[in-house]
Amino acid sequence: MTLRVLAGGRRADGSAVPDGGRPAVPGLLITGAAEIATFAGGPRRGPSQDEAALLGDRPAIAAYDGRIVAVGQEPDVRRALAAAGYTDEARFTVIDARGGTVTPGLIDPHTHLLFAGEREAELGLRQRGASYLEILAAGGGILSTVAHTRAASASELHEHGRRWLDEMLAHGVTTVEAKSGYGLDLPTELRLLEVAGALGEEGPIEIVPTFLGAHAVPPEYRDRPGGGTDAYLAAILREQLPGIAAQGIARFCDVFCEVGVFSADQSRRLLLEAERLGLAPRLHADELAPSGGAELAADLGAASADHLAAPSREGVVALARAAESEHPVVATLLPATTLFLLKSRDAPARTYIERGIPVALGSDFNPGTSPTPNLQLVLSLAVLRLRMTPTEALAAVTINAAQALWLADTHGSLEPGKQADLVVWDVPSHRQIPYWLGADLARVVVKRGQVVLARA
Repeated sequence: MTLRVLAGGRRADGSAVPDGGRPAVPGLLITGAAEIATFAGGPRRGPSQDEAALLGDRPAIAAYDGRIVAVGQEPDVRRALAAAGYTDEARFTVIDARGGTVTPGLIDPHTHLLFAGEREAELGLRQRGASYLEILAAGGGILSTVAHTRAASASELHEHGRRWLDEMLAHGVTTVEAKSGYGLDLPTELRLLEVAGALGEEGPIEIVPTFLGAHAVPPEYRDRPGGGTDAYLAAILREQLPGIAAQGIARFCDVFCEVGVFSADQSRRLLLEAERLGLAPRLHADELAPSGGAELAADLGAASADHLAAPSREGVVALARAAESEHPVVATLLPATTLFLLKSRDAPARTYIERGIPVALGSDFNPGTSPTPNLQLVLSLAVLRLRMTPTEALAAVTINAAQALWLADTHGSLEPGKQADLVVWDVPSHRQIPYWLGADLARVVVKRGQVVLARA
């Protein structure tokens, strides 16, 4: 049985934990691990993406007031605690890792967390040969979800989000990026971001909100000359972006830069205006065909370019050049989406790594093309389909995923001074996390130094 323990000593259903719901103590000490994969030393690219910065031989990690204060061999960690004045053992929760592996908390840098309705019928359409863009043009796909989401109340969206965040937590996720984009009008986009912000405030999973008004052209614009794309883009620039910026919740602006959706030129106009209003750029790029998205991401210094299953040669060159600059663009790959779309060609992860481009992985959790909240499964797919090593894949959901959200200074690795987000896995090596396909391996999840999930 799984016991979810939230901050304040409560289960996920609100009832008290068996110890009476004692107030959380400020300190945490984890001992007894077979290894700690720290991923210390900053974002990874090239050969360094295969380096976990492992600690073995009685490793331990300590945190206080939500921050990591010491990592190393257990005697050294205990001496460091004593030297820093942390001598009251009653102020520490001590966890025996029981021969398991400790890693940073997983970070999912690409999700469409909030929506209403399901789209299981589309799987049958794809099996009969319908393409993603054909389903979209017929009013299905994103537009089906838009209709249901516009009709959903904030409380319904909140309940939905809480359900799937609990699922993500159970698989070791401590931080997620959450996009809007299923409203395609200002009131619904504001509602989606408001709910995402509220869920992040509640915790325990931390949420990084992204505005994705340019996810598709809504139905009310589709009968206009030229398909309505220019008219809808003008509405985003005129109405949605100022409203989103004034709300102050979204940190990034995303755009679906794809042939048949928004062109590279249209995407550039949107992202430059968003940046002027304080929203940093990121892109859906080159998912189905070369669209100029990778080149645009590199030119703008975007935080990440996501999907990248079908980049041009020029796009790869541009990302490799950006990786050598002060503004590297993270290539965030989404193998569960490629699998669910029944595509035979995956993103060229090995090419990106060999060209020195930092690679992250995301679930792309959404109702139509990647209905999985399981980032652990994505790790396995990255190893099996993208030919990434287990260490490269874990770097892609820890320190590189943090970089894709511009959080690498505080998240994504286990180093003194960083936020104490970590997972104790019920396996003796980090390489076994993607190996046990579909297994529930997260035994203890810690967010900001507090245990937020524990399995008996």
